[in-house]
Amino acid sequence: MKLPEGFQLAGGSCGIKGSGKPDLGLIYSATPLNWALAATQNRLKAPCVTRNQARYGSSQSVHGIVVNSGNANCANGERGIWDNEDFAAIAVNALGLSSVQVILTASTGVIGQKLEVDKLRQALPLVARDLSNDSSNFAEAILTTDTRTKQIAANLSSGARIVGIAKGSGMIHPNMATMLAFIMTDAVIPQENLRTIWPGMVERSFNQVTVDGDSSPNDMAMVFSSQQVPTNEAEFIEALEVICQNLAQKIARDGEGASKLITVNITGAKNRQEARAAARAVVRSPLVKAAAHGNDPNWGRILVAVGATIASVDLANLEIRIQNVTVYKGIPQDFDAQELSAKMAGSELLIEIDLAAGPAVGTAWGCDLSEDYVHINADYHT
Repeated sequence: MKLPEGFQLAGGSCGIKGSGKPDLGLIYSATPLNWALAATQNRLKAPCVTRNQARYGSSQSVHGIVVNSGNANCANGERGIWDNEDFAAIAVNALGLSSVQVILTASTGVIGQKLEVDKLRQALPLVARDLSNDSSNFAEAILTTDTRTKQIAANLSSGARIVGIAKGSGMIHPNMATMLAFIMTDAVIPQENLRTIWPGMVERSFNQVTVDGDSSPNDMAMVFSSQQVPTNEAEFIEALEVICQNLAQKIARDGEGASKLITVNITGAKNRQEARAAARAVVRSPLVKAAAHGNDPNWGRILVAVGATIASVDLANLEIRIQNVTVYKGIPQDFDAQELSAKMAGSELLIEIDLAAGPAVGTAWGCDLSEDYVHINADYHT
């Protein structure tokens, strides 16, 4: 995928993954980037997260990010902090930058294993030589248990371009998850504006995804601008939201062991907070997820999941629809269960719930729960 102006990407292998698959990625801009960050809300944070957050409040010149996808470098004490600093310094040297020019860091993988810095030191100069205007090698290099790369692009009327790349498959839950998302644009947008809009973007997209209810200490979503093309800010914001929500759906669709994407749309909520909470509750329910995998239109599980949330509901008028079939409206509705089960058998499942309590709406995305999820996580220890 062609990148926005000013960006170069690369990906390769450094040998941290025992499989030998790509595990080292690099985003680089010769000119300083405007950027915004959202990171995990887990109290356990990897050094890559805390270092990036520290740089977020500084005026240092940021020129990109280096990513390893074989080792989380988390819960390793002071050693992990210094290893992460070495990781960043190696990238800076490989790119020929000065010590005041910052390369951010990201890591994902198994928690509690020491980062093999020597392998990074050997590989990063080679990866840096392969920087190009194509995203494919980077998109491959950041994957862990993902089964596919996750990329999307949009072109604006000004000629500006937005490209989003993400990884994420398991340990996915609202308030960030074991996902990494990197969005790049050459649209001109002031840094303060970018940082103002970014939290809401993340809240309406990446924080509305859940696969298994677990949140990672390493996750981050970042947007970078090379400031090359003057652009209408309203058009940029609209396109950025589409990019974020599309990536969120790609993560949900590729949930570990998943066979279908589940979309939960809430209407009639008292406010947006309650709408989003209700949507997330349904899509994260193991009972709902298991029923989805078995194509079972068990609406009672959906109703119970909603009832356990903070959301206000008018139970006498609450309505549930599965694949556009009304199954509950204050009381159980007559429907052909066998026919509805057949409609649920595809790769996408739509659940719609009208809470009948107000004007607000919300959406969340997730996936079904299969036997393969257990097998993947029982065996996963890279």
